[in-house]
Amino acid sequence: MEIETKQTLFSEIEPLRNLYRQEMNCQIVRDSILPRGLAEPYLITIGKHTAGYGGVWNSYDRDRIMEFYVLPHYRTASVAMFKSLIAESGATSAEAQTNSPLMLMMLFDCCQNIGSDTILFADAFISNHSCNGAVIVRTDDLDPASVFEHKHEPKGDWALELDGNVVATGGALLHYNPPYADLYMEVDENYRRQGFGSYLVQELKRKCYAMGKIPAARCNAENTASRRTLEKAGLLPCARIVVGDITTSLIQGA
Repeated sequence: MEIETKQTLFSEIEPLRNLYRQEMNCQIVRDSILPRGLAEPYLITIGKHTAGYGGVWNSYDRDRIMEFYVLPHYRTASVAMFKSLIAESGATSAEAQTNSPLMLMMLFDCCQNIGSDTILFADAFISNHSCNGAVIVRTDDLDPASVFEHKHEPKGDWALELDGNVVATGGALLHYNPPYADLYMEVDENYRRQGFGSYLVQELKRKCYAMGKIPAARCNAENTASRRTLEKAGLLPCARIVVGDITTSLIQGA
């Protein structure tokens, strides 16, 4: 079995990526990385036949494998193909969404020091919170000076206003694989722990569905407050992003 891995153009792996995205059937957090040129695409062949592809960061988390896909009829050779990708690319680490079975298996087969600091969320149920007279308005309609200083998230397209005060803002990132949208929000420090965050997320979910998008989200695993906010609004944990270090001792042999 002759496995060959070579760096290629994104257009060469795009048809395979379409199969990967369909098979995942969930929000893919790194979906825009390869098309934007932030990772190098690699085509993997077996006996000159296309068998799969990989993606390796060339910026940010440089030399980290961030995507890996094998056509179903070649999956008995997945580990050997993954090791070929490591050898050709010089990758030193790998990451996986835990709801991506193939990539997760490669991570555990070929990496050590595996850890996770990011939780992914999927929409699970409809909440029906009220918020004591707070209303949703577009941030474009607000005086910029009335919006509180943001420390963690962008301002977003929508704001929650109460008695003339902006208590929270948020929005949805749309560069993920369709039809998924990634929600984000921030609550003014003076109005936290009063239910405004969950109410805003609930309403942002409605906005997403009205646009034909499926809401999703993510947060740091240590951010208990953010996790509870998302869960109260009907977004429940569905996966984690896990990262591991590739070591020579773990990849010796096929």
